[in-house]
Amino acid sequence: MKTMSLISWNVNGIRAAERKGLVEWLEKSGYDIVCVQETKVFDEGVLSEKLLKPDGYTTHWSCCKERKGYSGVAVYSKIEPINVKIDFGKNLLSREGRMIELEFPEFTLLNIYFPNGGSGEERLKYKMQFYDEFYEYILSLKEQGKKVIFCGDVNTAHNEIDLSRPKENARISGFLPIERAWMDTLAPVGFHDSFRKLHPTEAKYSWWDMKTRARERNVGWRIDYFFVSENMLNAISDAFILNDVEGSDHCPIELSIKI
Repeated sequence: MKTMSLISWNVNGIRAAERKGLVEWLEKSGYDIVCVQETKVFDEGVLSEKLLKPDGYTTHWSCCKERKGYSGVAVYSKIEPINVKIDFGKNLLSREGRMIELEFPEFTLLNIYFPNGGSGEERLKYKMQFYDEFYEYILSLKEQGKKVIFCGDVNTAHNEIDLSRPKENARISGFLPIERAWMDTLAPVGFHDSFRKLHPTEAKYSWWDMKTRARERNVGWRIDYFFVSENMLNAISDAFILNDVEGSDHCPIELSIKI
């Protein structure tokens, strides 16, 4: 049995993150798998060789072809996946470069950048439809008996402990009752928030509003998650939020598993 380390990080533009030392951090850290969201890459072919092929890692990309400089996810992995999937059929999961699936011998990994619903009613509807389609997809994986890890920027703080000012944000997308109710549906069907499972009372955040310098005051939200399926709960070794790592308005989160 060995321990494997996984990272999820919304980098808020991977080329900006590269200028802030992303590749050096990646190569020095030695994490086994690093999932990044909001790469803002239309075509990975325009990226530097250093960003595409960091020492020791293979990379896998899903880019937003609908709009330049928007959305996108990628995975840096020291372990070669059996299969990589970015086409999930004619649904929202296949649009805007928001989701990539990597199959490994021990588990299936989904890296997702869930939509933000804060720009108006139409976008909130889009977010909730994406949530529902994703829910049906992970249920299908469960029915196949897959061991599933899904991670990313979910763009919702689940409970009051997950943001510093819950009352002030009760009517703001990211903490709306309809969004939180969707997150309530995950545990009953066997998908568990790894950090909250191990740290039930710890208030820690993964995103801060940079315009108001909220990170300096730690006025934040926990909207980045690693969820694991019921049949992987015993594999969890630990879960962390790496608040000291800068370079984005989000910080990385970590999941440690034994396989």
